[in-house]
Amino acid sequence: MQKLEIRDRQLEIITAAGEILDEFGVTGLTTKRLAERMGFAEAALYRHFRNKEDIIVTLLNYLAANMEQRLQSAITGIEAADEQLVEIFNNQFDFFQQHPQFLVAIFSDGLLEASKNINGAIQQIMMVKRKWLLQIIAEGQRQKVFRNDIPAEDLAHVIMGSFRLQMLQWRMGGHTFDLRLKGKKLMKSILQLILAHHK
Repeated sequence: MQKLEIRDRQLEIITAAGEILDEFGVTGLTTKRLAERMGFAEAALYRHFRNKEDIIVTLLNYLAANMEQRLQSAITGIEAADEQLVEIFNNQFDFFQQHPQFLVAIFSDGLLEASKNINGAIQQIMMVKRKWLLQIIAEGQRQKVFRNDIPAEDLAHVIMGSFRLQMLQWRMGGHTFDLRLKGKKLMKSILQLILAHHK
């Protein structure tokens, strides 16, 4: 993945855009509301972005690049696949606990129909998640750490679905419970399901 160059002010704007998307959905994200959230004139947004689509695409591209970098760093130096799996999910739960405004990366409600460019950016996020998960699961099966009677693709679907449901419960609960703690319990249960019988 290409390195994404993003200026500090752009990061502030897409962070505010993420907050609005999380609160009001894609129809609630307007340049007027975003400018009010930022505390400057609407015209000032156009010094940093071409339009609303450009803001959303930059937000999604930032999240994909950020995830790629975070997950790569998270597993560096860890050899065991089960430990790698736990680490990437701990990393994800930590990130969203600290940055709930970026839940749009998981719940792209209404964004998929918005434009071709936005669709492509959402697919990029999904590809990053899927790539790391499949890579770790396949390595775990090779190491005989994870069960081999279920294809890696299917295990990845189960894990991603469990993660998404956990995040949905957190979102619908108003971010009130400790996501890291619940996430660790979830990963413990997932490991019990996918570890090879001998382990």
